[in-house]
Amino acid sequence: MPAPDVYDHVSPATADLPDGTYRVVGTTDRTVTLLRVGTADGRRVVTGETVTVDRDAFDGFEPAANPDGNRSPAAVVASAAGAGYWSLRAFVRELRSRPLPAAAALALVLFGLGGDRIVRLPDLAFGGLIFAGSLALAYLGSGRS
Repeated sequence: MPAPDVYDHVSPATADLPDGTYRVVGTTDRTVTLLRVGTADGRRVVTGETVTVDRDAFDGFEPAANPDGNRSPAAVVASAAGAGYWSLRAFVRELRSRPLPAAAALALVLFGLGGDRIVRLPDLAFGGLIFAGSLALAYLGSGRS
């Protein structure tokens, strides 16, 4: 087998490892580090199992298909929607833990969006308020403050 590159997908042909699909996650002159990412039938799994094999033992592997490539478009959309839901939920939980700073940041954004109906300021000022409020919300929602 040619020299492996990071992100190549392989499966053991004669190597002494459990059947499945492995992703190359690291290489040196003498070793190859692999992460198990698929079952023997090509289904995606998240195992966290890593193995390091000698370059000589890597000859016992053959190229394999990326198990992420066999997902239907509906499964991809559902996964993205689920990830978005959990991200938004975590963001809201962080904002609820600091309601006053979150309310102030949200007020900046809302005033930037509709403040031109109340006071006359340059458009750049309203844009700056939206930007500053958005940054503050992102900072508060990140859980770092």
